[in-house]
Amino acid sequence: MSESIAAYDPKVDAPAHLHPVYDYDSGPPVERGKFAIWLFLATEIMFFSGLIGAYIVLRSGASTWPNPADRLAVDLTAVNTFILICSSYTMVLSLFAAEKGDKGGTLKWLGLTILIGSAFVSVQVYEYIELIHHGNIPSKDIFWSTFYVMTGFHGTHVVIGVIWLATVWVRVLKGKYPPQNYLGIELAGLYWHFVDLVWVLLFTIVYLF
Repeated sequence: MSESIAAYDPKVDAPAHLHPVYDYDSGPPVERGKFAIWLFLATEIMFFSGLIGAYIVLRSGASTWPNPADRLAVDLTAVNTFILICSSYTMVLSLFAAEKGDKGGTLKWLGLTILIGSAFVSVQVYEYIELIHHGNIPSKDIFWSTFYVMTGFHGTHVVIGVIWLATVWVRVLKGKYPPQNYLGIELAGLYWHFVDLVWVLLFTIVYLF
């Protein structure tokens, strides 16, 4: 009698309709990597929204505000903006190549994205050098303070993105991303698209209005 009781296992011997359903692997309905990057980007959106909001408040509260065209190289930055937008397209092409298992195409388009991002940063550094050379430093007035803070933080994000993409490029070269597992490329691409979008907003607000 005791042996039959001991041998009875309710998880096994109970009728199927009485078995409880245990979800030991519950989580977000997307890959954890995607969930993490979207959560991170949400915090970045709040960060840049704070910067842009502060800029708008300061500008609205100022009795006078200089015309950006009189102080900044708008034409040069417009070209630089177009270049950065093109990098979003090359990033998409690199992901398409990765999906098809085209290692050469992935390396080519990802490498071009890295070069474009590096070119964008180089132009921004050149702009900073020229501005500082003419005495336009952050402490000169509120316009330059907000300009350097907003564009500087964005530039830092671009540098981080270039380093991230370069790391991914090396991993692609080593065959770390087969067609069945290219999530690492996709995550870097999401960050890069975010950086591009933020710059379009900053360029419009800071350089054009």
